[in-house]
Amino acid sequence: MDQLWLHIVQWLHTVGLHVDAGTARGVAEGAARATAQLDMPGLLALAAALGWASGFRLYAVVFLVGLMGATGWLALPPGLQVLQHPAVLAVSGFMLLVEFFADKVPWLDSAWDALHTVIRIPAGAVLAAGVFGADNATMALVAGLLGGSLSATALATKMTTRAAVNISPEPFSNWGLSFLEDGLVVAVVWLATQHPLWFGVALVFMLIVSALLLVLLFRFLRAVLRRVASFFSGSPGVA
Repeated sequence: MDQLWLHIVQWLHTVGLHVDAGTARGVAEGAARATAQLDMPGLLALAAALGWASGFRLYAVVFLVGLMGATGWLALPPGLQVLQHPAVLAVSGFMLLVEFFADKVPWLDSAWDALHTVIRIPAGAVLAAGVFGADNATMALVAGLLGGSLSATALATKMTTRAAVNISPEPFSNWGLSFLEDGLVVAVVWLATQHPLWFGVALVFMLIVSALLLVLLFRFLRAVLRRVASFFSGSPGVA
């Protein structure tokens, strides 16, 4: 425990925040009570959460998990400890702000998502695989496949619903949906790290909702696929 609160003090000093040892000790003790070393269900839940949430907000996921590790609220697996480096936190925090505002502008959000189809899916796979690291290559591969698939599903759901919402001339529905996604990412990461089994139930529910949305909004899904293809081919899309 002493090592933990000392680590917190040192990390806070690196980012320009100075607290006394007693305050840091209290934070560390609270974190130790809130978060224990992840077991196998916890690791699987974390891998699935990283994959799923990356499809919505990649940079928010990287920043949030890294911050939890840096402050001692979550004992990150070795393969994810790079996320708590101050440089990674600074860059992911900056990109989080950029994405936060870009995602609130109708049609710019769709263009941003189209650009990130080649980033979020492999990133979700890499983050999920990092939960197990090189020491467990089999589980890392399984987690990577799971994370990439969940990231792709979340991204497809996000882009399809945004395509449907963006046809409305008013921006409020777009803003509401964007803020809902912001809160969903935080909730998913918290639930996976604190209540892995309940996260599993929530994940099944979210997958069912995604499947229903993709079926109901199939026309918009086809439009999304055409826009993504035209975005990377450089040719104008057909509505």
